[in-house]
Amino acid sequence: MLPKKRGNGRRAKTYRTDRQPDSPSARRHPEQRRAGNRPPVIRLGAPRRGWHDLYHGFLVLPWGAFLLTLAGFYLLLNLGYAVLFALGPGSVHGARPDSLLDAFFFSIETMSTVGFGEMYPATLYGHVIVTFDVVTGVLLVPLAVGLMIAKFTLPVAHVMFSRNAVVSRFDGKPTLMFRVANVRKNQIIEARLKLTLLRDYQTVEGYRYRRMLDLPLRRDTNPFFALSWTVMHSIDEASPFYGLGPDDFRAEAMQLVAVLTGIDGTSSSTVYARHDYAPGDILFDHVFEDAVEVNEDGTVRIDFRCFHATRPVVRKPP
Repeated sequence: MLPKKRGNGRRAKTYRTDRQPDSPSARRHPEQRRAGNRPPVIRLGAPRRGWHDLYHGFLVLPWGAFLLTLAGFYLLLNLGYAVLFALGPGSVHGARPDSLLDAFFFSIETMSTVGFGEMYPATLYGHVIVTFDVVTGVLLVPLAVGLMIAKFTLPVAHVMFSRNAVVSRFDGKPTLMFRVANVRKNQIIEARLKLTLLRDYQTVEGYRYRRMLDLPLRRDTNPFFALSWTVMHSIDEASPFYGLGPDDFRAEAMQLVAVLTGIDGTSSSTVYARHDYAPGDILFDHVFEDAVEVNEDGTVRIDFRCFHATRPVVRKPP
Protein backbone atom coordinates (compact mmCIF):
# COMPACT_ATOMS: atom_id res chain seq x y z
CA MET A 1 0.00 0.00 0.00
CA LEU A 2 1.21 3.48 -0.80
CA PRO A 3 1.76 5.76 2.20
CA LYS A 4 -0.92 8.18 3.23
CA LYS A 5 -0.51 11.74 2.04
CA ARG A 6 -0.39 14.20 4.86
CA GLY A 7 -2.53 17.28 5.14
CA ASN A 8 -5.12 16.40 2.49
CA GLY A 9 -7.44 14.34 4.66
CA ARG A 10 -7.29 11.43 2.17
CA ARG A 11 -7.12 7.96 3.61
CA ALA A 12 -4.91 5.44 1.88
CA LYS A 13 -7.06 2.70 0.42
CA THR A 14 -6.47 -1.01 0.26
CA TYR A 15 -6.33 -2.66 -3.14
CA ARG A 16 -6.07 -6.05 -4.67
CA THR A 17 -2.80 -7.38 -5.99
CA ASP A 18 -4.30 -8.78 -9.18
CA ARG A 19 -5.15 -6.78 -12.29
CA GLN A 20 -8.03 -4.40 -11.78
CA PRO A 21 -11.20 -4.84 -13.88
CA ASP A 22 -11.72 -2.65 -16.90
CA SER A 23 -14.28 0.10 -17.06
CA PRO A 24 -17.64 -0.50 -18.85
CA SER A 25 -16.38 1.53 -21.82
CA ALA A 26 -13.28 -0.64 -22.05
CA ARG A 27 -15.41 -3.81 -21.93
CA ARG A 28 -17.48 -2.52 -24.83
CA HIS A 29 -14.32 -1.75 -26.83
CA PRO A 30 -11.70 -4.33 -25.79
CA GLU A 31 -9.33 -3.28 -28.57
CA GLN A 32 -8.93 0.08 -26.82
CA ARG A 33 -7.71 -1.60 -23.64
CA ARG A 34 -4.63 -3.29 -24.98
CA ALA A 35 -1.51 -2.12 -23.25
CA GLY A 36 -0.10 0.98 -24.87
CA ASN A 37 -3.14 1.72 -27.02
CA ARG A 38 -3.84 5.40 -27.31
CA PRO A 39 -7.38 6.51 -26.49
CA PRO A 40 -9.51 7.17 -29.58
CA VAL A 41 -9.72 10.77 -30.74
CA ILE A 42 -12.63 12.18 -32.73
CA ARG A 43 -11.70 15.35 -34.67
CA LEU A 44 -14.56 17.69 -35.51
CA GLY A 45 -14.18 20.64 -37.83
CA ALA A 46 -10.48 20.06 -38.49
CA PRO A 47 -9.30 21.67 -41.76
CA ARG A 48 -8.64 19.15 -44.50
CA ARG A 49 -5.15 19.26 -45.94
CA GLY A 50 -5.99 16.99 -48.87
CA TRP A 51 -3.14 16.71 -51.35
CA HIS A 52 -0.82 18.77 -49.13
CA ASP A 53 -0.43 15.82 -46.74
CA LEU A 54 -0.16 13.14 -49.43
CA TYR A 55 3.56 12.61 -48.77
CA HIS A 56 2.99 12.13 -45.03
CA GLY A 57 0.04 9.86 -45.74
CA PHE A 58 2.19 7.53 -47.84
CA LEU A 59 4.95 7.43 -45.20
CA VAL A 60 2.63 6.34 -42.41
CA LEU A 61 0.95 3.61 -44.46
CA PRO A 62 1.93 0.00 -43.71
CA TRP A 63 4.16 -1.54 -46.37
CA GLY A 64 1.38 -3.75 -47.73
CA ALA A 65 -1.07 -0.88 -48.10
CA PHE A 66 1.71 1.34 -49.49
CA LEU A 67 2.60 -1.10 -52.29
CA LEU A 68 -1.03 -1.88 -53.08
CA THR A 69 -1.83 1.84 -53.30
CA LEU A 70 1.04 2.50 -55.72
CA ALA A 71 0.16 -0.54 -57.85
CA GLY A 72 -3.54 0.35 -57.86
CA PHE A 73 -2.85 3.96 -58.82
CA TYR A 74 -0.56 2.80 -61.64
CA LEU A 75 -3.15 0.37 -63.01
CA LEU A 76 -5.96 2.94 -62.77
CA LEU A 77 -3.92 5.48 -64.72
CA ASN A 78 -3.26 2.97 -67.47
CA LEU A 79 -6.90 1.97 -67.53
CA GLY A 80 -7.85 5.63 -67.98
CA TYR A 81 -5.44 6.03 -70.89
CA ALA A 82 -6.75 2.76 -72.38
CA VAL A 83 -10.24 4.25 -72.37
CA LEU A 84 -8.90 7.35 -74.13
CA PHE A 85 -7.22 5.19 -76.78
CA ALA A 86 -10.44 3.22 -77.24
CA LEU A 87 -12.37 6.45 -77.83
CA GLY A 88 -10.28 7.03 -80.95
CA PRO A 89 -10.78 4.04 -83.27
CA GLY A 90 -7.63 3.22 -85.25
CA SER A 91 -5.41 5.43 -83.04
CA VAL A 92 -3.20 2.46 -82.14
CA HIS A 93 -1.74 0.42 -84.99
CA GLY A 94 -1.67 -3.33 -84.30
CA ALA A 95 -4.42 -3.20 -81.67
CA ARG A 96 -7.56 -5.19 -82.27
CA PRO A 97 -10.61 -3.02 -83.01
CA ASP A 98 -12.65 -2.21 -79.91
CA SER A 99 -10.19 -4.13 -77.72
CA LEU A 100 -9.82 -2.36 -74.39
CA LEU A 101 -7.32 -5.01 -73.28
CA ASP A 102 -4.93 -4.22 -76.16
CA ALA A 103 -5.22 -0.49 -75.44
CA PHE A 104 -4.52 -1.17 -71.74
CA PHE A 105 -1.34 -3.13 -72.41
CA PHE A 106 -0.24 -0.54 -74.98
CA SER A 107 -0.62 2.15 -72.32
CA ILE A 108 1.50 0.12 -69.87
CA GLU A 109 4.24 -0.33 -72.49
CA THR A 110 4.09 3.39 -73.31
CA MET A 111 4.12 4.62 -69.70
CA SER A 112 7.05 2.35 -68.84
CA THR A 113 8.83 3.39 -72.09
CA VAL A 114 9.25 -0.27 -73.10
CA GLY A 115 7.72 -0.08 -76.58
CA PHE A 116 7.91 -3.55 -78.14
CA GLY A 117 7.11 -2.18 -81.59
CA GLU A 118 4.06 -4.29 -82.42
CA MET A 119 1.70 -1.48 -81.42
CA TYR A 120 2.32 2.22 -82.00
CA PRO A 121 0.25 5.40 -82.47
CA ALA A 122 -1.20 5.69 -85.92
CA THR A 123 -3.14 8.98 -85.80
CA LEU A 124 -2.63 12.50 -84.48
CA TYR A 125 -5.10 11.73 -81.69
CA GLY A 126 -3.05 8.66 -80.78
CA HIS A 127 0.21 10.65 -80.72
CA VAL A 128 -1.34 13.28 -78.40
CA ILE A 129 -2.55 10.64 -75.94
CA VAL A 130 0.83 8.88 -76.08
CA THR A 131 2.57 12.18 -75.28
CA PHE A 132 0.53 12.65 -72.12
CA ASP A 133 0.98 8.97 -71.27
CA VAL A 134 4.79 9.21 -71.49
CA VAL A 135 4.91 12.44 -69.48
CA THR A 136 2.79 10.81 -66.78
CA GLY A 137 5.18 7.85 -66.63
CA VAL A 138 8.26 10.08 -66.50
CA LEU A 139 6.77 11.97 -63.54
CA LEU A 140 5.23 8.97 -61.75
CA VAL A 141 8.25 6.64 -61.65
CA PRO A 142 10.65 9.07 -59.86
CA LEU A 143 7.92 10.01 -57.38
CA ALA A 144 7.22 6.35 -56.60
CA VAL A 145 10.93 5.55 -56.25
CA GLY A 146 11.45 8.59 -54.02
CA LEU A 147 8.55 7.56 -51.76
CA MET A 148 9.90 4.02 -51.48
CA ILE A 149 13.41 5.25 -50.60
CA ALA A 150 12.04 7.72 -48.04
CA LYS A 151 9.87 5.03 -46.44
CA PHE A 152 12.63 2.41 -46.50
CA THR A 153 15.21 4.73 -44.91
CA LEU A 154 12.82 6.17 -42.31
CA PRO A 155 14.64 5.82 -38.95
CA VAL A 156 12.68 3.62 -36.57
CA ALA A 157 13.63 2.56 -33.07
CA HIS A 158 12.88 -1.09 -32.34
CA VAL A 159 12.20 -0.52 -28.66
CA MET A 160 9.96 -2.75 -26.56
CA PHE A 161 8.06 -1.47 -23.53
CA SER A 162 6.66 -3.80 -20.90
CA ARG A 163 2.93 -4.32 -21.20
CA ASN A 164 2.42 -3.33 -17.59
CA ALA A 165 3.93 -0.96 -15.10
CA VAL A 166 4.22 -2.19 -11.52
CA VAL A 167 4.16 -0.48 -8.14
CA SER A 168 6.14 -2.12 -5.34
CA ARG A 169 8.82 -1.27 -2.82
CA PHE A 170 12.35 -0.77 -4.08
CA ASP A 171 15.14 0.09 -1.66
CA GLY A 172 12.51 0.62 1.00
CA LYS A 173 10.44 3.12 -1.01
CA PRO A 174 7.22 2.66 -3.01
CA THR A 175 8.32 2.85 -6.64
CA LEU A 176 6.58 2.89 -10.00
CA MET A 177 8.55 0.77 -12.48
CA PHE A 178 8.35 -0.41 -16.07
CA ARG A 179 10.81 -1.98 -18.50
CA VAL A 180 12.26 -0.84 -21.78
CA ALA A 181 14.37 -3.02 -24.08
CA ASN A 182 16.38 -2.36 -27.23
CA VAL A 183 15.38 -5.20 -29.55
CA ARG A 184 18.02 -4.41 -32.17
CA LYS A 185 21.54 -5.76 -31.80
CA ASN A 186 23.01 -2.28 -31.57
CA GLN A 187 23.06 0.64 -29.16
CA ILE A 188 21.01 3.78 -28.79
CA ILE A 189 23.48 6.47 -27.81
CA GLU A 190 22.51 9.11 -25.25
CA ALA A 191 19.07 7.62 -24.74
CA ARG A 192 16.74 9.84 -22.75
CA LEU A 193 13.39 8.86 -21.30
CA LYS A 194 10.69 11.27 -20.23
CA LEU A 195 7.68 10.13 -18.22
CA THR A 196 4.59 12.35 -18.16
CA LEU A 197 1.39 11.95 -16.19
CA LEU A 198 -1.88 13.08 -17.79
CA ARG A 199 -4.78 13.64 -15.43
CA ASP A 200 -8.00 15.63 -15.32
CA TYR A 201 -7.83 18.79 -13.24
CA GLN A 202 -10.52 21.23 -12.21
CA THR A 203 -9.78 24.87 -11.45
CA VAL A 204 -11.43 26.86 -8.67
CA GLU A 205 -13.64 28.43 -11.36
CA GLY A 206 -14.95 25.00 -12.34
CA TYR A 207 -13.03 24.60 -15.61
CA ARG A 208 -11.73 21.12 -16.39
CA TYR A 209 -8.66 20.49 -18.48
CA ARG A 210 -6.06 17.81 -19.11
CA ARG A 211 -2.98 18.54 -17.02
CA MET A 212 0.49 17.22 -17.82
CA LEU A 213 2.98 16.58 -15.03
CA ASP A 214 6.58 15.53 -15.69
CA LEU A 215 7.60 12.79 -13.28
CA PRO A 216 11.18 12.74 -11.94
CA LEU A 217 13.01 9.45 -12.52
CA ARG A 218 15.82 7.85 -10.61
CA ARG A 219 17.70 7.81 -13.89
CA ASP A 220 16.39 9.41 -17.05
CA THR A 221 19.47 8.99 -19.28
CA ASN A 222 21.40 6.00 -20.56
CA PRO A 223 24.72 6.68 -22.35
CA PHE A 224 24.51 3.45 -24.37
CA PHE A 225 21.15 1.72 -24.29
CA ALA A 226 21.84 -1.80 -25.54
CA LEU A 227 19.74 -4.34 -23.63
CA SER A 228 17.18 -3.66 -20.91
CA TRP A 229 16.39 -0.61 -18.79
CA THR A 230 14.10 -0.55 -15.76
CA VAL A 231 12.63 2.93 -15.43
CA MET A 232 11.81 3.96 -11.84
CA HIS A 233 9.84 6.78 -10.27
CA SER A 234 9.97 7.02 -6.48
CA ILE A 235 6.58 7.65 -4.90
CA ASP A 236 7.37 10.10 -2.12
CA GLU A 237 5.52 13.10 -0.74
CA ALA A 238 6.43 15.13 -3.83
CA SER A 239 4.99 12.52 -6.19
CA PRO A 240 1.44 12.98 -7.55
CA PHE A 241 0.89 9.25 -6.85
CA TYR A 242 1.44 9.68 -3.11
CA GLY A 243 -1.44 8.13 -1.20
CA LEU A 244 -3.28 6.89 -4.31
CA GLY A 245 -4.59 3.43 -5.09
CA PRO A 246 -6.01 1.75 -8.22
CA ASP A 247 -9.48 3.22 -7.67
CA ASP A 248 -8.00 6.74 -7.61
CA PHE A 249 -6.18 6.11 -10.88
CA ARG A 250 -9.39 5.13 -12.64
CA ALA A 251 -11.50 7.85 -11.03
CA GLU A 252 -9.15 10.61 -12.20
CA ALA A 253 -8.62 9.06 -15.68
CA MET A 254 -4.86 9.05 -15.27
CA GLN A 255 -2.56 8.10 -18.11
CA LEU A 256 1.20 7.65 -18.22
CA VAL A 257 3.09 8.55 -21.39
CA ALA A 258 6.69 7.39 -21.79
CA VAL A 259 8.82 8.85 -24.60
CA LEU A 260 12.32 7.59 -25.35
CA THR A 261 14.68 9.46 -27.69
CA GLY A 262 18.27 8.84 -28.69
CA ILE A 263 20.75 8.42 -31.53
CA ASP A 264 20.84 5.13 -33.40
CA GLY A 265 24.35 3.73 -33.09
CA THR A 266 24.27 2.31 -36.63
CA SER A 267 22.71 5.07 -38.75
CA SER A 268 23.48 8.06 -36.45
CA SER A 269 19.85 9.11 -36.91
CA THR A 270 17.64 10.40 -34.14
CA VAL A 271 15.07 7.79 -33.19
CA TYR A 272 12.21 7.81 -30.73
CA ALA A 273 9.62 5.47 -29.25
CA ARG A 274 6.44 6.12 -27.26
CA HIS A 275 4.23 4.02 -25.05
CA ASP A 276 1.12 4.75 -22.97
CA TYR A 277 -0.05 3.14 -19.76
CA ALA A 278 -3.73 3.32 -18.82
CA PRO A 279 -4.88 2.83 -15.20
CA GLY A 280 -5.65 -0.85 -15.87
CA ASP A 281 -2.07 -1.40 -17.10
CA ILE A 282 -0.55 -0.55 -13.69
CA LEU A 283 -0.24 -3.52 -11.31
CA PHE A 284 0.07 -2.79 -7.62
CA ASP A 285 2.15 -5.02 -5.33
CA HIS A 286 3.78 -6.74 -8.32
CA VAL A 287 7.41 -7.09 -9.42
CA PHE A 288 8.99 -8.10 -12.72
CA GLU A 289 10.46 -11.53 -13.28
CA ASP A 290 14.21 -11.57 -13.94
CA ALA A 291 14.91 -11.34 -17.67
CA VAL A 292 18.65 -10.51 -17.70
CA GLU A 293 21.23 -13.01 -16.50
CA VAL A 294 25.01 -12.78 -16.41
CA ASN A 295 26.82 -16.11 -16.82
CA GLU A 296 30.07 -17.04 -15.10
CA ASP A 297 32.07 -16.33 -18.25
CA GLY A 298 30.63 -12.77 -18.39
CA THR A 299 28.11 -13.48 -21.14
CA VAL A 300 24.92 -11.45 -20.74
CA ARG A 301 21.71 -13.28 -21.53
CA ILE A 302 18.36 -11.53 -21.94
CA ASP A 303 15.21 -13.63 -22.20
CA PHE A 304 12.48 -11.67 -23.99
CA ARG A 305 10.01 -14.44 -23.13
CA CYS A 306 10.11 -13.17 -19.53
CA PHE A 307 10.23 -9.50 -20.41
CA HIS A 308 6.55 -8.82 -19.67
CA ALA A 309 6.19 -11.37 -16.87
CA THR A 310 5.29 -10.14 -13.38
CA ARG A 311 4.53 -11.84 -10.08
CA PRO A 312 2.69 -10.63 -6.98
CA VAL A 313 4.74 -9.62 -3.97
CA VAL A 314 4.42 -12.06 -1.08
CA ARG A 315 4.31 -10.03 2.10
CA LYS A 316 5.79 -11.62 5.19
CA PRO A 317 3.51 -11.66 8.21
CA PRO A 318 4.58 -9.26 10.99
